[in-house]
Order: sequence, then structure tokens, then C-alpha cells
Amino acid sequence: MPESNSSDPNEVARPSSSRRDPEWLRARLAEWLPTVAPSPTITRLEIPSANGMSSETIVMDAEWEGTTHPLVVRVAPTADSDPVFPTYDLDRQFRIIDHVARSTGVALPRLYWSEPDDGPLGAPFFVMGRVDGDVPPDVMPYTFGSWVSEATEEQRTRLVESTVQTIAAIHGAPVPKELLDLPGPGETPLRAHVRRLREFYTWASAGRRGSPLIERGFDWVADNFPEEGDPVLTWGDARVGNVIYTDFRPAAVLDWEMAAYGPRELDVAWLIFLHRFFQDLAELMEMPGLPDMLRREDVVALYARASGHELTDLDFYLTYASLIHAVVMYRIQSRAIHFGQAEEPEDTDDMIMHRSTVEAMMAGTYWERVR
Repeated sequence: MPESNSSDPNEVARPSSSRRDPEWLRARLAEWLPTVAPSPTITRLEIPSANGMSSETIVMDAEWEGTTHPLVVRVAPTADSDPVFPTYDLDRQFRIIDHVARSTGVALPRLYWSEPDDGPLGAPFFVMGRVDGDVPPDVMPYTFGSWVSEATEEQRTRLVESTVQTIAAIHGAPVPKELLDLPGPGETPLRAHVRRLREFYTWASAGRRGSPLIERGFDWVADNFPEEGDPVLTWGDARVGNVIYTDFRPAAVLDWEMAAYGPRELDVAWLIFLHRFFQDLAELMEMPGLPDMLRREDVVALYARASGHELTDLDFYLTYASLIHAVVMYRIQSRAIHFGQAEEPEDTDDMIMHRSTVEAMMAGTYWERVR
């Protein structure tokens, strides 16, 4: 498959960089599109510079039957790009989005087609409608110098409340068990979730020096396992950076590759933790950030009002969220080392940007500092 001819080594090594040539993509999509749409014409195709951490995003406009259709194509990564995750089931993601769209009022992109065959583009892909709006940026973090940090307190409150309401609505959807990884014999949904995270870490650390901090994290999880409430469909990557907003309300919920069957606390803790991750970065850079946004106690109260459910054992789930993020960060840094963008540190725990947060959460001291 032809690759992008970028000479920037940082672009080659980025977890989000494309390794597909836009002209090759345009030609292949022009061959495929007539199989699903009548006499289509592609009028625009580009690969955004800020691409996703997992599947690759292609922006495309196509015309058929006298109408212009603004589209987004999500494509599984190529094997030679050393993907962040070991597998990518885009057809499953497509079907989960479709299920949530049909069974809830959650704002989602319009779905067009799923192509599980890797023949047309060298990997499976799906096509959805493009949604206009604003996304809280990861780089630089939305906690400073962004449309979120420059908004009024009232606007940010609207964003937070509507996001929590969206998560509660997702949890209210019927569970599509045929689309999710279910627990094995004798497993609970949470224990199955932890097992899959351990399997991901084993894959990510194969042939490399592992992280003692992550190993201690798994031990901490085993020693502090909570009782589980009723499992739900979880979004998996429930954070504001995966939402397109218009007027500070969700216009489209994105990125369903981490969707799972498990306790509702998984999503709520991920929402709170990922904001704290970006808030800690702001404070590290001696900026005020957004300390009053997505505060733990506020989110818990908002979720209870939206769902009718009281969350439990949130200390556990927040610490577990920090461990999940540690494994992902370890994998991303391993990938950068693989491509020559970074050198492996003497202490492999330094591959985890938020190692001090993980350590403090396991020690039970993190939230004392935040409060």
C-alpha cells in the first residue's frame, strides 16, 4: 500500500500519523463508492493533521443524486504502522453506534456504510456523516488557551451537565450483548475488564522492559476490588475530547472502540480522571487551568440526577482509570521508541506521564491535594 511521503520524523512516529497516501485513497474510494451510492463523485478528500489515536480519519465530500454529502471515513490502521491497539473491529463499532442511535436520544453522527472487507482500502472501514462543531483539544490541552477555557462559567456548566446527561443516557440503552466481550465462566464484568487490560499490557510490553508501576497497579486493583453494581453498556472512552459540541452541548459522541460491558462507574471515573490529567498538566505549566470544571463531587451529583443511580467505590474506579491510562501511555511511548522518536528511559515508569498521579491515587493521597 502506498504510504504518505512526509519527511517529518515526528509525523512518522506520532501515534496519530497517517501512513496512507491521499491520492491512493481517493482512487480506491472512487472505485468503492459506486457499490453503495448511485453515480457518486468525490469532490474533496483530505487526512486531518490531528488524527485519532486508534483508527484513522479521512474527511471526504461526495455528491450523488444532486446532493453533497459531507462524510468521514474511519479506517483501521495498517499493520506496518505499529498500531496502538492489537485489534480493531470497526464493524463492531459501527453496529454499537447504530444500536445507541436507535435506542436512545444520544447525539451521534449519521451512519452510512460499514465495509468489513480489507480489499478496498487495505483495512476495514466505515463511513459516517460529518458533524460541524467544536471539540475540546488534547494538544494543547483544553484546560488553557482554548475555546473551553475562554468560555464563561455558565457555558462550561452547560457543557458539563449535558455531557454527564449523555453518559447517563448511554447507560440507559439496552445492552447489546452480542456486540460486547462478555465475562468468561466465573468472571464478573469488572474482573473481565481488568483481565482484558492485563492482556493488552502483556501484548504492549512483549519484548520490552515492563513497568513496575503498572504491575503494582494491577496488584492494587486485585487487593481493592469493590462489589459491582448492575452492568451497563459503557462508552469506554467517555471524555469531553471525544465529543463534538455546538452551543456547549453534544452534537456528536465519537470514538467507541473501548465500549464495554461493565459498571457505570467506569465511564464516570474516566470522565473525571481525564479532566484531572489535563488539569494537572496545566498546573505543571504553572497555569490555573480549569479546577472548577468536572469536579468529582459535581459530576457524581449530576449523574445521580440524570440517571437515578448513586455511584459507589469511586476511589477504586478513579485509581483504575489512572491505571488504564498508564497502560495506554506505556504503549504509545513504546511506539514512539520503536519509530526512533524517543529513547527508552532507564526507569521505564518514566514512560508514564502521570506516574505521580497513579502513585498518589494508590497511596490514597491524590484527592487530599486536589481538595
